[in-house]
Amino acid sequence: MIAARAVVIATGGAAALWTRTTNPPGSQGAGLLLAHAAGAQLADLELLQFHPTAVIGVRGREGFLVTEAIRGEGATLHDAAGERFVDELLPRDEVARAIQARLEASGQRSVGLDMRSIDPARFPNVVASLREAGLDPMKELIPVAPAAHYMMGGIAADLHAQSTLPGLYAVGESSCTGLHGANRLASNSLSECFVFARRAIDHVLAAPAPRARPLASERELARLRASTPPPPADRATRDALWRNAGIERARAGLEGLLGASHPLARLIARCALARTESRGAHLRRDYPSRDPALDHRHVVVTAAGETEWQTWS
Repeated sequence: MIAARAVVIATGGAAALWTRTTNPPGSQGAGLLLAHAAGAQLADLELLQFHPTAVIGVRGREGFLVTEAIRGEGATLHDAAGERFVDELLPRDEVARAIQARLEASGQRSVGLDMRSIDPARFPNVVASLREAGLDPMKELIPVAPAAHYMMGGIAADLHAQSTLPGLYAVGESSCTGLHGANRLASNSLSECFVFARRAIDHVLAAPAPRARPLASERELARLRASTPPPPADRATRDALWRNAGIERARAGLEGLLGASHPLARLIARCALARTESRGAHLRRDYPSRDPALDHRHVVVTAAGETEWQTWS
């Protein structure tokens, strides 16, 4: 007999499902799939933030994130002709879209981030990492391009971090409480982890101790083993997500993802198809405006695998 109080999932997000990412290779949503297989709802999987300035084409530093604080200090972005083409202080999604548009128009893989006027003492870790990779940001422009960075969606959870499955909690990027809306503000993710980890612990300890339950049957164990996360997404799936559910999306591309081999890629496509508007980090070319009727509404994947709209209080 066992009497576990709770299970907490804190496995991060799924940004590594996309070809270009700032995340480690393992960030492919394994925790989300485990929770969903156990019966928890997922929400807002279409809301994926792309960071505009990730290093590209540099061995050992591919996807290395150059913080936007450097642009806040005066670093500028330049195209292949050396021209500035965007207000570097715009929100992440707008800068990322401007860079991507310039790359598509020029056929180039990167734009140049000029941080030669920045005091290197203010960003010692970034400068050291770039120099270790053979780039001197005090003498040359750094090749950067957008990359998948942070998922606002995840395991649907309340303000105690409790999922829709009793006893299962989700903290951090694996969760979706609605805290970040459709486009997370920089640095709020770290605060979220501290706050919701504490709230989850307090909630678990304040609840009555659960009754002891029998160990799972062999049949139940077999079901759980069969529902373990799939192998990492293959390159074809990651390329398809980047192409069809990237910085900009449209119906035709998203429908093509419904047959993807990775189950989370299919669910992301279904959620993105359901949100027939552009909001935050989610830009539909075929629905370029925000729909006020969808304010405060969330696309939820139910335990049965269906998508539905919910309004959270």
